[in-house]
Amino acid sequence: MDFRTTVERAQRLKQLHAEYKPLVLPTVWDVWSARTAADAGFPALTVGSHPLADSRGAADQEGQTFEEVLAAVRPIVAAVDVPVSVDLEAGYGQEPADLIAGLTEIGGVGLNLEDTVHSEGGRVRSTPEHASYIAGLRAAADNAGVPVWVNGRTDLFLHAEAAAGVLDEAIERLRALEQAGADSVYPVRIQDDDELLAAVTGSVGIPVNSTAHPVKHDLERFRRLGVGRITYGPLLQLAATDAMKDMLKPWAP
Repeated sequence: MDFRTTVERAQRLKQLHAEYKPLVLPTVWDVWSARTAADAGFPALTVGSHPLADSRGAADQEGQTFEEVLAAVRPIVAAVDVPVSVDLEAGYGQEPADLIAGLTEIGGVGLNLEDTVHSEGGRVRSTPEHASYIAGLRAAADNAGVPVWVNGRTDLFLHAEAAAGVLDEAIERLRALEQAGADSVYPVRIQDDDELLAAVTGSVGIPVNSTAHPVKHDLERFRRLGVGRITYGPLLQLAATDAMKDMLKPWAP
């Protein structure tokens, strides 16, 4: 994709986050799912690492290399006329500048970056370390001249025995990511807890991303709780899987 188009799509993604509260980005995994979501009227999409891996027979949590992910995402980005963000997991051991260069070369204009380092035994980055990585992404995008949307993810709630017990630490981390230049923050695994979601959305000044199930959850609830951005993670693919099984079941021997 040419540089001008990539910049225009990045600018459009930023504009959409301001226009929609929340902005819903369906999580897609191949050309078919991306075209289907775009044809349904969604103005932006995100590619999820988990559904992408499942569609390719690979493992989630960096079971693919960065180069393999880029090769898989390139035709997805090229197949639609809307901005596409990409879940880049923990960064595949790459330097921030290399992530930005690879992403923008294929026309990607947004990214998720999480703090669970799968290539290092699943350790969780410290708050300063994760904030430093996010700052590196922001600087690299600025240097490249592409306003890439950086969605800083934390897995603190995911790893905690009791999510409420790490609320203060999570808020501290999300604020650090905001200060480091993240455009939005993504605390995973609290989508069903109204109190935690409201606490987080009230503690940062940038959009908070929540996972949602396209059938089981309600858009208005997320809007009421102050959520600014919604993605589906693997849940859209899982819902489609359930629907496909139900359709096929009467035909099975």
